[in-house]
Amino acid sequence: MLRRSLLAATALLAAPLAQAQSQGQTLTKMTIATGVDPAFAHFYIAKETGIFERNGLDVTVNTGASGSAMIPFLVGNQVNAVFGAEQGGVSSHIVDPNVVCVAEGTALLRWMGVVARGVDALDGLKGKKIGLARGTASETLWLSILAAQRMNAADYTIVYVDAPEMIAALERGNIDAYVVWEPWMTRGLRAIPNTKVLITNEHIQIIRNLIYMNKGWAQANDAAAKGFLRSMIQAAEFIAKDATESARLIARFLRQDRALVAELMTKLDYRLNLSRDTVGNVQLAINQLRGMGRLGKEVTPAEVIWPDLLRGVDAARVTL
Repeated sequence: MLRRSLLAATALLAAPLAQAQSQGQTLTKMTIATGVDPAFAHFYIAKETGIFERNGLDVTVNTGASGSAMIPFLVGNQVNAVFGAEQGGVSSHIVDPNVVCVAEGTALLRWMGVVARGVDALDGLKGKKIGLARGTASETLWLSILAAQRMNAADYTIVYVDAPEMIAALERGNIDAYVVWEPWMTRGLRAIPNTKVLITNEHIQIIRNLIYMNKGWAQANDAAAKGFLRSMIQAAEFIAKDATESARLIARFLRQDRALVAELMTKLDYRLNLSRDTVGNVQLAINQLRGMGRLGKEVTPAEVIWPDLLRGVDAARVTL
């Protein structure tokens, strides 16, 4: 069952909805889902600022352990849109071809890394237990590190654990290191003595968080689907225009420290587009899933990525 955001309704949030209703505008209900970190800021900003309502939408935002963990809820249209990483999207598309990527939302520039306790370098991880979040950017980055550093996967024991549980697992000694995104990287360093980041994703792979929708729902609700993507574009523009206010709104939505949120936002590149880089990352996810024997059936980026919706909203943002 989806875990609903803990954010209580406030007068600020209610105002755009009440205004739309007073003007006789019928809002289309949508349920969207993602993780709980600033990399998914478009969803939070659009909700906090009333952007969704101004585009004719009454949106419920659900949150979970990670964006990728929420993507399977698009299967069967349990939710209408999700913000998550590449592997999760490919895996869910194979289960239900209606799960498609409609836009790239965020490039994670210095957002992920390997956090270890009592180890000074990657070489020291041989024979150790590595915590990964299955089917997420955590697993994607680890596989990319193995390839880039010419490390032998057989030298490490993989322990699958959700990102929020990694810090406790490291502290208990259940794992010796973990591969994760922010804020769990910084939180681990602050919480556990003798920990350090051994490597970040910056020079290994730029992970991309993609926005996925249920294609069947989007085609049946074309105006609402376009209003949703228009909301995402406007949220990205809001972040670019006022990073300080964006950090405040994100921190309020997530109930996180504002200074930490502002610091983490400097490690991200917010955008709303589809490019050759998007295609490249989806292809990499396909290749990695195939290599792990988890692809299920062959699929191409052209099947996973559905550019028509974004083209219908702002064609200049599609450069595949």
